[in-house]
Amino acid sequence: MSNSDATRPPAFEARRVSKSFAGVHALREVDLAVHPGSIHALVGENGAGKSTLIKVLTGVYRPDGGSIIYQGDEVTFSQPADAQNIGISTVYQEVNLVPKLSIARNIFLGREPRTWYGLIDMRSMNVRAKDLLDDLGIHVDVTAELETLGLGVQQMVALGRAVTIDAKVVIMDEPTSSLEQREVETLFRIARRLRDDGCALIFVSHRLDELWQLCDRVTILRDGELVHTGEMQHLSRRDLIAHMLGRDIGETSGAGDGSVQGDDDADDARAALSVRDFDVPGKLSGVSLTVRAGEVLGLGGLLGAGRSETVKAIYGALPASRGTAEVDGAKVRRNSIRAAMRAGIALLSEDRKAEGIIPDLSVRENIVLAVTKRVSQGGILSRAKTNALVDEYVRRLKIKVSSPEQKVGELSGGNQQKVLIARWLATRPKVFLLDEPTRGIDVGAKLEVRGLIDELAAEGLAVVMISSETEELVDTANRVIVLRDGAVDAELSGASLTNQGLLRSLVGTEGDA
Repeated sequence: MSNSDATRPPAFEARRVSKSFAGVHALREVDLAVHPGSIHALVGENGAGKSTLIKVLTGVYRPDGGSIIYQGDEVTFSQPADAQNIGISTVYQEVNLVPKLSIARNIFLGREPRTWYGLIDMRSMNVRAKDLLDDLGIHVDVTAELETLGLGVQQMVALGRAVTIDAKVVIMDEPTSSLEQREVETLFRIARRLRDDGCALIFVSHRLDELWQLCDRVTILRDGELVHTGEMQHLSRRDLIAHMLGRDIGETSGAGDGSVQGDDDADDARAALSVRDFDVPGKLSGVSLTVRAGEVLGLGGLLGAGRSETVKAIYGALPASRGTAEVDGAKVRRNSIRAAMRAGIALLSEDRKAEGIIPDLSVRENIVLAVTKRVSQGGILSRAKTNALVDEYVRRLKIKVSSPEQKVGELSGGNQQKVLIARWLATRPKVFLLDEPTRGIDVGAKLEVRGLIDELAAEGLAVVMISSETEELVDTANRVIVLRDGAVDAELSGASLTNQGLLRSLVGTEGDA
């Protein structure tokens, strides 16, 4: 952002905004000022208040105190449509468009061009949508249903919609969490174009490197309070993390020290899980792997390589046409989730909203969901047993919750993830399959989850972990299996398990100099 932009009046402001839920302060007199022609980062740990602030700014919540200023005037939103109607657009981590409608219909939803007799002018709409997306470098069939596209392209369509409504403020809430690198680059290019056109952007991301690549200024929240606002270029990574956590954890190198690599105890341990020749037509071809008790096996690969499909097939959630799985030497019936659970296999899905939490149930109910028999007495849930189990995991995993009766849908993403981990740990698994366990989680929560994975392995649990972050795999796993096109392509361990070695293997250039 130029100095002239910094001196211009803000396009959008929150002034001393406060919001509480059930007596718990989510925001305490938070200020945020976003200037036209700038990209403003909003960061903080899960539970810091970012999502609540965004929902206040966009009309989902009414603030308990403070004011919202738009282009110099105080505004009040009774619903999200009020914010949208004056030029405030939001691009969410989970795409909030209509999957069964065409791409063009989604772009112009609610603002469709009409013929002189009142019907939607499909031809004009399709031409305008194609021209818009072509101009943004997105080349797709605009008549195709949105759900036929990958998530990355859907995010581009959502951003394209923001362009068409001539938004003055665009809020981007974790838009890159599920994108491939080339899609991230496209999204950044569009964001910079919006900035250069005078738009004010708010950018939320847990990928810290993205903040310095894209953002001009930053606001940091901690426990619902503003702790820092300033120029992005004047803030070091160490200081940013220290502001977020409220403590100095030292500069994180991210180089991967290999501290878990070559663990002799893991090398000598028995095979807890053996998978042989798993085939899923069109998705997996002859996948085999072994995980020892006390070992963390990483699964690497680009999007579409078959990582999620592998753990789902092992768990029985994705029908396999061939293959065998054994836990502690005993065969597990293929394609049966019930058999996998009985054998001691647990799966933490990458999509916690669609395949994990039940948002309207309490934290207590979500945790005990998979072990109701164990905490029942005479067919009735035992309050004492339930309390003891829930209290144990809330304490162990440091789940931030007002009480176990709070709805899990009210928690931050990181705390929702911890609730799911607690649910599956309560089943006392022998093998824990973790699909992107730190996706969408802030730095502090990531460190806690990774520390928990280390603890579980030390206790003898066999862990299979999928991560799109190479540094995380290198730092956490004893070995990494790299998948490509649904098949095992490489295995790295010991001295070969480095960031550079893993990156080369992921892009298929492991033999290059």
